[in-house]
Amino acid sequence: MAGKIYNVLFLCTGNSARSLMAEAIMQREGNGRFKAFSAGSKPRSEPHPYTLELLSGLNHDTSFARSKGWEDFAAPDAPQMDFVFTVCDQTAAEECPAWPGQPMSAHWGLPDPASFEGTDAEKRVAFSETYRMLRNRISIFANLPVDGLDRIALKKDLDKIGRDNGEDLLAAIRLQMGKAND
Repeated sequence: MAGKIYNVLFLCTGNSARSLMAEAIMQREGNGRFKAFSAGSKPRSEPHPYTLELLSGLNHDTSFARSKGWEDFAAPDAPQMDFVFTVCDQTAAEECPAWPGQPMSAHWGLPDPASFEGTDAEKRVAFSETYRMLRNRISIFANLPVDGLDRIALKKDLDKIGRDNGEDLLAAIRLQMGKAND
């Protein structure tokens, strides 16, 4: 019997770059354990073209990609979220809707690649770096023993992933898994 599938919502301001990348990454890295969604407090009219270019180039399905408002996920008929992550600084400071079911939340803020100024090549590098950082964090999260941690320990782990990319946490998890397999 398969375990619980956790719903994860990634929030940003425009829902045109970081949160959409996070949604695509979680769909892939979650290995069926997680269902990802994304939204913005002030969604743009469409995804940033570099977001779609990057995701397509990395063989992500982009058919899901559209900018959406976070109120879509606070509605009574919306999927109940288990986790909510803010991935930009502006959203972390905003008052979020009340999410049904009291999901675990953490702030994983990253600079906005869409606001990076430079050549097109430099902008693409900014998008790639943002993707890399999100992938690192999401990979660590997706490999946490979510079912086996109490809420307090899980909250500490989620916050740590957002603070330092979680490399130390990943090493600790690998050590724990090695000990668990002895």
